[in-house]
Amino acid sequence: MADLDEHSPVFAIAVAAELAEMHPQTLRQYDRLGLVIPGRTRGGSRRYSMRDITQLREIARLGSEGVSLEGIRRVLELENENTLLRARVRDLERALADQLISRPGARVFAATATGAAVSLRAGARPQRNNAVVLYRPQR
Repeated sequence: MADLDEHSPVFAIAVAAELAEMHPQTLRQYDRLGLVIPGRTRGGSRRYSMRDITQLREIARLGSEGVSLEGIRRVLELENENTLLRARVRDLERALADQLISRPGARVFAATATGAAVSLRAGARPQRNNAVVLYRPQR
């Protein structure tokens, strides 16, 4: 049996409607509007995940606060995009950490007087600049 997570489509529409405290027809309408699109079985039956249930509850909360369906659609779209971006950042951080662990000292940088980054060989030191700089504020 496959591992189940919050995105696994396991709930039939009747169960999902009960968990979300909504009528099954409301879930069908939200599916038609593209607000919450459940997975489908081979036979075409809707299957909702725990994430879908959470979104249905969020729709009900926003609706009770007077947010229009179009506004709710946009909020959900932004929340989903934010979730994807956070996952991407975690993946990139993990990849960076793996690189740093597998290749310590492979990337060493120094800053120039103008603020530009200059790559250095591992173990090399940047050249020192002993120039005196006179600062005169503009008037």
